[in-house]
Amino acid sequence: MFKTNEYFDGKVKSIAFETDKGPATIGVMAAGDYAFGTSTKEIMSVTSGCLEVKLPGASEWATYNAGDEFVVEKDNTFDVRSVGQTAYLCLYL
Repeated sequence: MFKTNEYFDGKVKSIAFETDKGPATIGVMAAGDYAFGTSTKEIMSVTSGCLEVKLPGASEWATYNAGDEFVVEKDNTFDVRSVGQTAYLCLYL
């Protein structure tokens, strides 16, 4: 069925589920700074709010608003700043 995940002392929460494209999570982040690691390729879509993201190898932060998406390749770490409460959808490929 569904699996719930909680990270960073409850400041990031998600629910895992299966899509026709593969596993996914839908979640929310409280305002704050976070670092995430990938074990598969991830496509992250911001569904509400705003994320500032520093992708692997990037020297600058990029801003992603509701409707925007970014891709992180397998076996990487990326930094995220959630500007206020932000919701996201992440597909794992």
